[in-house]
Amino acid sequence: MKPASVQGEERELVARAQQGDRDAYGELVRRHQDTVYTLAVRLVGPDLGADVAQEALIRAWRALPRFRGDASFSTWLHRITVNTAWTQRKRAARHVASELEETLVDTGPSPEHAGEMADLRRRLKAAIARLSPGQRAVVVLRDVSGWSHAEIARELGITQTTAKVRLHRARKRLQALLEEDAS
Repeated sequence: MKPASVQGEERELVARAQQGDRDAYGELVRRHQDTVYTLAVRLVGPDLGADVAQEALIRAWRALPRFRGDASFSTWLHRITVNTAWTQRKRAARHVASELEETLVDTGPSPEHAGEMADLRRRLKAAIARLSPGQRAVVVLRDVSGWSHAEIARELGITQTTAKVRLHRARKRLQALLEEDAS
């Protein structure tokens, strides 16, 4: 938790930035850029992390007039980063899909195994895309990025119990979707 003086100073910077003060926003960026970048890398990997972080900070600047202060600025900025990561990941998935399949075919122990793995990944991506946004977030943060339940709860603004329940339900839903797809 930040000391009250730091929170007050940050609220002042946010208010000035909402009035169009670019220097105030620059200070907010300086304070939060490392956290935004780290989160972006965790969500999309190092190749896209810098792009996602930059895009999130640009989106935050554009959305700043609508920031109501219901949550802390850092929580709001994290939410924008997560949403930007999902958007960027969807875009990148379209471009990477063919490269991924080529890599699997080239490096697999056998063409049959590589084909099975490519099919499983395709089915899994499609099933994850069919999850609700809340379920998709916990699955990606936990199973893809390796976050703890506590980290997920903090990031999504939910309790650890809720994070665990969402993850359990999401995994059951994924299993059902994969079984449905296989039949």
